Amino acid sequence: MDALDKKIIAELQLDGRLTVTELAARVNLSVSPCHRRLRELEESGAIRGYRAIVDLNSMGLSFESLVFATLRWEDRDTVPEFEEAVASVPQVVQAERLFGEPDYLLRVVTADLEAFQKVYDEQLATLPGVQRLTSTIVMKRLVEDRPLKS
Repeated sequence: MDALDKKIIAELQLDGRLTVTELAARVNLSVSPCHRRLRELEESGAIRGYRAIVDLNSMGLSFESLVFATLRWEDRDTVPEFEEAVASVPQVVQAERLFGEPDYLLRVVTADLEAFQKVYDEQLATLPGVQRLTSTIVMKRLVEDRPLKS
């Protein structure tokens, strides 16, 4: 990946709805080579897709919590069972496996505290292999979906 590819990616991170013509103009390239580079970036997986960034409040999801999960044991059966179960909980919008303790960080969004408690009690607390769950409420997001700098 060269500097021009990085510039294309940077522009698309700022506005993923750019036409190839607009993108080419922003990176000082003619349309055809820009389109070729864009297609190569997509095919290589450097650009994994395009999406809309949705305001959670407008969707009625104004309560956000970070849940830290520690497993009883991390054997080759428990880990995939836990991960598959987490992926099936629609209120978990982000999940990451961590080194050390805790084992996982889950970002959970719901309408309110009552809805979160229901998800916590009925879905998260019953995940396979869970030893302990700890949660904290997100007060404010300071940085979100920041474009990568090269």
